Amino acid sequence: MEQSPAPELLRAYAQLRQRAAWIDGGAFGATFAHGEVNEEVGVTDRELESLQAFLRDQLERLHLPERLLLLCKYLAELVDEDGYLAQEDLDDLHNLRVPEELIEQGLATIQSLEPAGIGARTLSECLLLQLRRRDEPVPYAEEIAERFLDKLGRGHDGPILKALNITPAQLRAAEAAIAELEPRPGRAFEVAEPTVYVRPDVFVVELDGELQVILNEYYLPRITVSPYYRELAKSSDERETRDYLNGKLRQAKWLLDSLSRRGSTLKRCAQAILDAQRPFFEGKSSELVPMKLSSLAADLRLNPSTISRAVGGKYLQCRQGTYPMRYFFSRAVAGGGSSRQAVKQRLLALIREEDPKHPLSDQALCDLLGKDGAPLARRTVAKYRMELGIASSTVRKR
Repeated sequence: MEQSPAPELLRAYAQLRQRAAWIDGGAFGATFAHGEVNEEVGVTDRELESLQAFLRDQLERLHLPERLLLLCKYLAELVDEDGYLAQEDLDDLHNLRVPEELIEQGLATIQSLEPAGIGARTLSECLLLQLRRRDEPVPYAEEIAERFLDKLGRGHDGPILKALNITPAQLRAAEAAIAELEPRPGRAFEVAEPTVYVRPDVFVVELDGELQVILNEYYLPRITVSPYYRELAKSSDERETRDYLNGKLRQAKWLLDSLSRRGSTLKRCAQAILDAQRPFFEGKSSELVPMKLSSLAADLRLNPSTISRAVGGKYLQCRQGTYPMRYFFSRAVAGGGSSRQAVKQRLLALIREEDPKHPLSDQALCDLLGKDGAPLARRTVAKYRMELGIASSTVRKR
């Protein structure tokens, strides 16, 4: 088989971009080029800025006894990316016959380092370490962080007020102080993930007033069977050579047919998505209608696993942006005709429009969604809210 450049595909791609300028858009020009990606200018060596390196540098400046320094350096390597130490790792030190007093000194030393809260074994301990460094302690904040963190997160104020015999105003002040703390003190040292550049596999483009599905094959070389070997398979005087070449030609034909079928299946899937989600692609709605992969498989008379493989890891670009093809498969919520994606969008809109002084509770959101034709259980609303990264009404209140 031979690979050969296809200049006509490049010309066709250039013509397509003239008709749909948003294709492969961006400030940095085309991303379909097959050149090497240069390292971003100004990128520093993240290893030198790691949390462990930062902790080791502080330890060296403390002039600790040698045994304690060695233990602290070991503990620094055990601190995870969030800044926590696992109790299991400390227990292992006992198995290594490290003296209990030395372990306590090592733990206390690590927890005295920057950033505040480092080396904690639990969230409660992490918050306590930070509260104890405040210049002006907030009344009851430490007691709440130590004993009532779970109730505070759930909004169960009553047991806290009763146990500590405090007023709601004192509870709110302590809660505000805790909310300002960093639950993941190692966050600032997270290694930035490399930028992933996505090449769309499918375009949905409006051509001549009609939305069409176009496979993005413009960057692929043309693959063909070499005419030389075709001719040799026919003209060779040696039967063994002819049999060998004919076998290879059959394999090549199978591969080309497989590539063609894969492209055809992908295009059929994209066309079905376009047909089902046409209001979205036409810009008339930002909400998706319910669409299941199994239903698409039945409509196309294909096995669901074939559909799953066809759309897995594939991306679709349209005027609205670039999306994983699986994004368009959204189940209907129980008791309604809306998709999960649509319900989440409505939920987000309700929270954006709420009064920040009187934020909507999960039950209030549940009631409003029900009136809008999306009846959900309160726990489902809470689940969707958390998936959107939105805090509870208690935390949102300001």
